[in-house]
Amino acid sequence: MEKYQEIERSIIKKFRKDIWSKFVKAVSDYELIKENDKIMVCISGGKDSFLLAKCIQELKRHGKVNFEAYYVVMDPGYNAKNRQLILANAKILNIPIEIFSSNIFASVEDFDPKVACYLCARMRRGYLYNKAQEMGCNKIALGHHFNDVIETTLLSMFYGSEVKTMLPKLHSDNYAGLELIRPLYLVKEDAIIAWQKYNELTFLNCACRFTLNSDINKEDSKRKEIKELIKTLKKINPHIDNNIFTSLNNINLNCVLGCKKDGVYKSFLDDY
Repeated sequence: MEKYQEIERSIIKKFRKDIWSKFVKAVSDYELIKENDKIMVCISGGKDSFLLAKCIQELKRHGKVNFEAYYVVMDPGYNAKNRQLILANAKILNIPIEIFSSNIFASVEDFDPKVACYLCARMRRGYLYNKAQEMGCNKIALGHHFNDVIETTLLSMFYGSEVKTMLPKLHSDNYAGLELIRPLYLVKEDAIIAWQKYNELTFLNCACRFTLNSDINKEDSKRKEIKELIKTLKKINPHIDNNIFTSLNNINLNCVLGCKKDGVYKSFLDDY
């Protein structure tokens, strides 16, 4: 059995409960993939996006819905070593990737590193949407997972002063006909790490020039802070992450001071 076949088997068999079943549930419950969809699966080089690509491959092979998938890597200016690691992993995993280049790293290198991270993320999204349109795709699949969802929720509360989260899918405001989907929405990061270790795989963490030799996005990042907070809270209540997630689908509008939809604010006093 080839290495990629062993990896595929591990997703379906060993990690069926924690990865495959949750991936399939998210696709079904949130109606993420439909008949005749053309999906651009975005691969950054990290564990999440490569796992997403393998799950999409398995769904296409064994699922009941007919759709097309294209596996795309945007190179924002990786060094030769990191680019080669992505190519090597794609070969090991048997994923037919297409790489296209951009000059994002060069464009933001003169900015303060913390500002550069924000600009880089915005520019990446724009390049990916443009590439998807060029390819005739109607959906873009990203590798965000369960932990990204609850961390984003707490970040919004603690530092954005609002309750909002990362949705499993959303329509693009600026690119007509394009939809972003997150099929790993219910898969926990611990399961992804376990899958990576079980198959003895090495992926990129962050290949950005700014973070390669610094602690930005490591020790000092707000997301790192939230990760550690959730880890601490789980020692007191092991179900805390699930409770945070479930609460996002169980908001009692009778017991909130106000809410906002499409930019329009509604106070509890309006119906008091």
